[in-house]
Amino acid sequence: MASHADIDQLSAQLETIRERAGVLESKYAEELSGVHPEFQEGARNLVHYLALRKSITHELRNDLRKLGLSSLAHAERNVLASVAAVHRALEHLAGRGDSDSGELTSLLQRRNPTADAHRQAILGPSPAGRDVSIMVTLPSEAADNAMLVTEMIAAGMNIARINCAHDDADAWIRMINNVHQAASDADKECRVIMDLSGPKLRTGELKPGPRVIHIRPKRDPMGRVIAPRRIRLIPEDVLQRGTKVAVIPVPRECIELAQEGDEVRFKDTRGKKRRLNVSVKDDKGLVLEAFQGAYLATGTKLLLKRKESGEKLVYEVGELPAVERPLLLHIGDTLIIHSDNVPGEPAKENADGVILEPAHIACQQPEVFEYLSPGETISLNDGKISGVIRDINDRQIDVKITKAKPTGSRLRGQRGINFPKSDIKLAGLTATDKTNLAFIAEHADAVCLSFIRKPKDIELLLAELDKLSAKRLGLVVKVETKKAFKNLPKLVLAAMRRYPVAVMIARGDLAVECGWDSLAELQEEILWICDAARVPVMWATQVLEQEAKKGLPSRAEITDAAQSQRADCVMLNKGPHILAAIRTLDSILRRMQTLQFQRTS
Repeated sequence: MASHADIDQLSAQLETIRERAGVLESKYAEELSGVHPEFQEGARNLVHYLALRKSITHELRNDLRKLGLSSLAHAERNVLASVAAVHRALEHLAGRGDSDSGELTSLLQRRNPTADAHRQAILGPSPAGRDVSIMVTLPSEAADNAMLVTEMIAAGMNIARINCAHDDADAWIRMINNVHQAASDADKECRVIMDLSGPKLRTGELKPGPRVIHIRPKRDPMGRVIAPRRIRLIPEDVLQRGTKVAVIPVPRECIELAQEGDEVRFKDTRGKKRRLNVSVKDDKGLVLEAFQGAYLATGTKLLLKRKESGEKLVYEVGELPAVERPLLLHIGDTLIIHSDNVPGEPAKENADGVILEPAHIACQQPEVFEYLSPGETISLNDGKISGVIRDINDRQIDVKITKAKPTGSRLRGQRGINFPKSDIKLAGLTATDKTNLAFIAEHADAVCLSFIRKPKDIELLLAELDKLSAKRLGLVVKVETKKAFKNLPKLVLAAMRRYPVAVMIARGDLAVECGWDSLAELQEEILWICDAARVPVMWATQVLEQEAKKGLPSRAEITDAAQSQRADCVMLNKGPHILAAIRTLDSILRRMQTLQFQRTS
């Protein structure tokens, strides 16, 4: 049994927390006065939580545990009520409190009374049996494939995310129309959130490769053909869709006149003669089978020999997609990053493999060059490739690659660039962002602001939204930089001037900027701070990424997805197997909901 002196000491420490909370309320008086009325209670609780973090010690937590009391480890949702409840319990232990446990119980139950309302305001209603929303990044295909969007909503998508770094306004409006139509048909609500690029540093485009397709039949380990490669010929005026067979556009007349059993002859790009037989004709086009390898390019002449009439007709292969030629980088290689918008190219080598010209690629925001110095580090493609700046001028950066796969790592266009140790000072809202914001204000439910570093970045966005009279538009603050994490309480308070608001833990860039080994700790801190502010949290980046891209999740991904139950929304990125990933996440979240730890003292 604790002595009265021990209890008095603990009570004094709790009183110190309450006093510091009052001091911080005065310190943040200006920020609190500007907070939206719906967030007033949460904003004050956030300030109280900051006071708790500064005041509580491991010793205090241990002493409270020894008495069988709450250690205030989960007090962030209602700080002063939790402190008051523990203080009252101490008074009971000292024999100084009354015996009315009802008031104590009411204090303990006063937990986050408005958090659900804040969550629904920006994320929409949760589906039956699942409190956590699922947000999915729409692929470009969603603009023209309404059935894909329908299937995504049926699988469990509640929020459609459109990344303004890709596609254009014409594609975006088609995506949004497909989302609204699919949601209406399913009698569900699906919100649309659009993501501004912000001062996100990205690589430029790559130089297009040849427009050619390589047809390869299946071979055994001895190199013998064991199965043909299936090829589909489609009308060149029809949109190409993802398929397991090679898709080749040809004039519609070729499709209409061909019949099963006809033969297609051609010389491939190497001058080799090839013959293909039409095995199937259906409403999509023709299916042919190839038992020999071949290279077909845009403009390759095809000779259709009709079986019944013997007639020979000549057609040309339509426009094929350009072959992507990513940069292959090894440790020790030189990479040139230039300011001019010149398409990137792989390194040029001689016959002996000696590099004659290093690989090069552009930076979409060359104004960042003035903030960089030799010796600073650079991270590419979410940290998969790293290097050190050897030299820099107004035109280019010379980088020595220090981290890559043993067999080389591929760098493509539109990939992220980070300078973790550099003091970058770019405007939080670019000219392109301002243009896109007008579209977002008219068509979306919320906007994500990327690469926020300080409250001023949020203030710039709020000012633009005021100009557009976008009062209903929600705001999502993405935490993906070291500065954003350090300034998070002030960023949240600045964002809370608007309603509704959410915070996204953008784990990809955040890990690159702050270090992979720190990510788990940072994630916890962000969850606690947002919990205190009663602001909903989005858990993003690499959730079930392997399943979305390859069709089979890793064990670690399943565990990560289960932990995401603690957030209010989980984001999946696009991939060929996105429907399977949505279904998996939906199943995990529903099962984890029954096991979720109740955060009460």
